[in-house]
Amino acid sequence: MDKTITQIKQIIAFALAEDIGPGDATSNLTLAADLQYNGRFLVKAPGIIAGLDVAQQVFNQVDATLTFSPLVADGSRVESGTIAATVTGPARSLLTAERTALNFLQRMSGIATMTHHFVDAVAGTRAVILDTRKTAPGLRAIDKWAVRLGGGQNHRYGLYDMVLIKDNHIAAVGSITTAVERVRAATTSLPIEVEVKSLAELTEAVALNVDRIMLDNMSLAQMEEAVRMVNGRIPLEASGNVTLETVPAIAATGVDYISSGALTHSVKALDISLELNEQPANR
Repeated sequence: MDKTITQIKQIIAFALAEDIGPGDATSNLTLAADLQYNGRFLVKAPGIIAGLDVAQQVFNQVDATLTFSPLVADGSRVESGTIAATVTGPARSLLTAERTALNFLQRMSGIATMTHHFVDAVAGTRAVILDTRKTAPGLRAIDKWAVRLGGGQNHRYGLYDMVLIKDNHIAAVGSITTAVERVRAATTSLPIEVEVKSLAELTEAVALNVDRIMLDNMSLAQMEEAVRMVNGRIPLEASGNVTLETVPAIAATGVDYISSGALTHSVKALDISLELNEQPANR
């Protein structure tokens, strides 16, 4: 978690540098230096709020004198009209941080909301909803955090924390068995997952006693048969063209995990705005 926190702070710093550059020309040239503002984050659509901690860090990085106060918890359900947080402080700083804070908050809330829909869709089954590496470049720590806030779990974080032997690896070395043997010869402690596209490949992977098997783009009938064949000996993950419409039937096959890039790669941002009011004392 410490590594993730460091990454998120770096992401925020880069986003602010990208937006502010040498300074917020408009705010600095039009607003008095001593002008104070109150702001409130208004949710305009129902969903799962996510990213309040990130928004707070944005305001803190811009100006430590800004006071950000969450009114709901990250990961909680909100309705249209909910005030999710307030922020108070120097108007120049507040307006400088506004867009970057909203960008993170809206994206993360959109991801959390979509994830929550998937989790609800498989309720009553054993299936766990997983994300993928189909995240916005440079925003993986943010996107995967949002998935967790929405009730899902993270698959591997990157290429380094799990061995996932996919079809191109298998084609390059000749077989699933050869690929797994090469990994084990390196005496790595990383978990090994193998992607299979047929029941014949499934049989080969099961015999190797790997940590997880990914059923790639299999039909519902194939997945049901795979669950029967494996009989709980190795966790099975369904993957490939998983949508909110198809996920209930996939979960009903009895697989342990379902991974979907739809959680992060084309999510719709949750509609949230920041409404500002000048503090009466400054009039």
